[in-house]
Amino acid sequence: MKELGVVAILLSIEFFDVIVYTVSKAAMKKGMNDFVFVMYSNAFATCLLLPITFIFYRKRALPPLTYFIVGQLFINGFLSCSVQMLRFFGIGYGSPTLATAMSDLIPAFTFILAIVFRMEILDWKTNSTRAKSIGTLVSIAGALIITLYKGQAVINNHPSNKLFPKKHVSSEQFDWVIGAVLLAGHSFVLSLLFIVQTWIIRNYPAELVIVLTRGTLVAMLSIPPSLISVTDPKALRLGFDVNLIAIALQAIFGVSLRSIVHIWVMSKKGPLYVAMFKPIGIIFAVIMGIAFLGDSIYLGSVLGAAIVVIGFYAVIWGKSQEQAKEECEVYDDSESYSPVVPLLKNKRMEE
Repeated sequence: MKELGVVAILLSIEFFDVIVYTVSKAAMKKGMNDFVFVMYSNAFATCLLLPITFIFYRKRALPPLTYFIVGQLFINGFLSCSVQMLRFFGIGYGSPTLATAMSDLIPAFTFILAIVFRMEILDWKTNSTRAKSIGTLVSIAGALIITLYKGQAVINNHPSNKLFPKKHVSSEQFDWVIGAVLLAGHSFVLSLLFIVQTWIIRNYPAELVIVLTRGTLVAMLSIPPSLISVTDPKALRLGFDVNLIAIALQAIFGVSLRSIVHIWVMSKKGPLYVAMFKPIGIIFAVIMGIAFLGDSIYLGSVLGAAIVVIGFYAVIWGKSQEQAKEECEVYDDSESYSPVVPLLKNKRMEE
């Protein structure tokens, strides 16, 4: 029952993630600056998390903070800033549907990095390792198809159907490739971030403190590029519009809730378990992209996403086989050391 609860929470996170993607794309079409968006959303998240963290740890002892852990937290903040910048630049050039499709690469990248950092075991004699390795290569091939091949429109929405139409339409194919490359970079850096966060939470088990420090660092790192990229100071002002809604959603769900849930699950299940849920968001993204943004769905995206999903499920199958084997080994070990089993066997022999 507890396992189903974790699955339900992670699926809900993916659903809200797509909502944030969609509203963020709408804000960008209205002229929201990417750096300003990251700065405000992380600043809002910091203001939200600060009192919550203080109340939660008021009567709880925090783990000891060492210079090594402080260094890890700075790395976490820098990578998180890079992830958010790449994500929203990529969405600006592409679409939420493309962003979700490219996030299918995250399990593959996480698997490779987990092997490099010895969080996953690579044994070519087992079916689980072969399935995970082949699935990783298939996922990367699918992402390349999405990036390099657009094809004909499977669902072609007319620009007048868009809730938030673009002001300027130029070099759409070129923008699509740039967006795909940026989002592929986002998937790789996010996979690296999963590894680092798993590394941190095992040394410093305080999820709220980790997310709070990360949001604070990202907000601070975003200030210089925000001031440089904005030519008109009025662009820094916020009004009650889609920009404010996008910032609030990103602060609450993207920076705060999602990060806390992911770090907590990674402390229990590891980074690959969290990464495996990323491809599920493609279903939500397609529906919302067509309904609210008027996105067109192209043949290359459909074929590429299908190939990536096949690779994704190959990785999942390999992981499940590996976990089943570990559970059997643990059961066998516990049975061999159990004082009850020999007694029962002796009793049967005596009879």
